[in-house]
Amino acid sequence: MAYDGTLAGLRPSVVRLSPRTAWLLIAAVSIVGLTSFCLAFPKSAAALVEWFPLLARGFGVNVVLTLVAVVTASAVGTLIGLAELSPRRWVRWPAMLYVTVFRNAPYLVVVFAASYTIPFEIRVAGTTIPFPDWIKAAIGLALPGGGHIAELVRGAVQSIPAPQWEASAALGLSRRQTLAWIILPQSLRRILPPWTNLCASVAMSSALAALVGVPDLLHTANDASTAVRRTEFTICIYLLILQWFFLFCYPLSWTTRYLERRLAQG
Repeated sequence: MAYDGTLAGLRPSVVRLSPRTAWLLIAAVSIVGLTSFCLAFPKSAAALVEWFPLLARGFGVNVVLTLVAVVTASAVGTLIGLAELSPRRWVRWPAMLYVTVFRNAPYLVVVFAASYTIPFEIRVAGTTIPFPDWIKAAIGLALPGGGHIAELVRGAVQSIPAPQWEASAALGLSRRQTLAWIILPQSLRRILPPWTNLCASVAMSSALAALVGVPDLLHTANDASTAVRRTEFTICIYLLILQWFFLFCYPLSWTTRYLERRLAQG
């Protein structure tokens, strides 16, 4: 609390940490915590060292799952968002239906639906295309993510002043040329901050893949906890999961704030 010398009395002071300071603080706390854990519980520490490679591999599954889901959602969402702006009803209405359904669907429900409705393999012209569980989970995360991105694209395009469309038409540009060369580059600046926020949300939701049998970080941690059967080991391993997801999602959160500041200045 800080006194400002006025009748307002005491006012709370706000401490802001830079990204570098936050990373160093988390690293220091992690090192001290793991060192204390190893000294206090040597048997559980040995079990943690034994399971660490499998945990790292599971975390790699979460990273790949997030990247595939984000790329797919971005591609699908951009197309759906542009389709919502089409003057043709047969193009606009299905896009609006997609957005209405998947924007209001929980990630968990869509992940389960994709896991049980998509077959394990599909035969096309004599070629078998496999669909492992992690791809189904990525599709389940990408479908609602695409609905949110579609709304970001639609809102950003519609926020561009209408005189720019009229000026482009006066210069002889078609609607498609205006959209590609003038409108979308300006819309990108408005889409980026909420898009990075959505990426962080998808990254955190990737842990839901464990519920459909994907051997990700959470699934591996559950197996380790069941195998070791030590309370202190279980506590440590879930704190480790929390730390890894924080280190994965925090840069996205910081990027969102950075882009918002840059766009506000520009």
